Amino acid sequence: MIPPFPLTRIALPTGVELDVAIAGDPANPAIILLHGFPESHRTWRHQIPELAKTHFVIAPDQRGFARSSKPEQVSDYAPAKLLGDVLALADHFGKDRFTLVGHDWGGAVAWMAALNRPDRVERLIIINAPHPLIFQRTMFDDPDQRAASQYIRAFRNPSLEAHIAAIGVEAYFAKTFVGHADQAKLAEERANYLDQWRQPGALTAMYNWYRASPIIVPAMDEEPPRPAFLDKPFPALAMPALIIWGMADTALKPSQLVGLETLVPGMTLVTIDAGHFVPWEAPDAVNAALSAWL
Repeated sequence: MIPPFPLTRIALPTGVELDVAIAGDPANPAIILLHGFPESHRTWRHQIPELAKTHFVIAPDQRGFARSSKPEQVSDYAPAKLLGDVLALADHFGKDRFTLVGHDWGGAVAWMAALNRPDRVERLIIINAPHPLIFQRTMFDDPDQRAASQYIRAFRNPSLEAHIAAIGVEAYFAKTFVGHADQAKLAEERANYLDQWRQPGALTAMYNWYRASPIIVPAMDEEPPRPAFLDKPFPALAMPALIIWGMADTALKPSQLVGLETLVPGMTLVTIDAGHFVPWEAPDAVNAALSAWL
């Protein structure tokens, strides 16, 4: 088991305080690692030591997760505020340009940063996180992806926390990753997850990422109006990008990779025989891909 990383508490001008794992020489190029749901900086426990050999590593517990600040309003988790945290964190360390790495929700923030602030994001690395255009389009055009994404509707249900309280966090944990992760490797981190999820307000804060997202997830028998932007030109990514994809992901279907090369002209794609949580399910393969590309 990889021991805990020392964390530094950083107060940002965005109004939150984040716990941040920092490693490597500050004089080296900066690389920011953004975790997703329902995790923390420990998503990257196998990558941080390797990346620290050549980079200055900044791996926050994003707002709402673990012991970082947990603003109470759903609007506090709007995409612009999540992006603001990343830019403020880079500013805190005096890093005008950086490589940005994101998995799951961290990947959603990373895509947004790369598309909106190419002046700051020098290189982009995405690990099992869908491009925003493709993800929204497949909600309408790919029944398999729509079906796989119905959990988002469940996470937006305001009665979810009451259900978890009724069955207990441990029972909920036992169900959360079933079918989505290597259970043996997950067991090694069980105590860390339970500790983080039991922090006051943590579960609500994590689910507020879903509740604040503008993504439309129709019910299986629903046909809402199709957003016009899905069928209009979409800006291509400006910087080089490495896409690492665990092909056994049950939440994100292969349709997420269809047409990606036109939206990311400088894309390098590495596929791995692993599930959604590929950074710790197949760490050697992920580290090899990172090392070869960086």
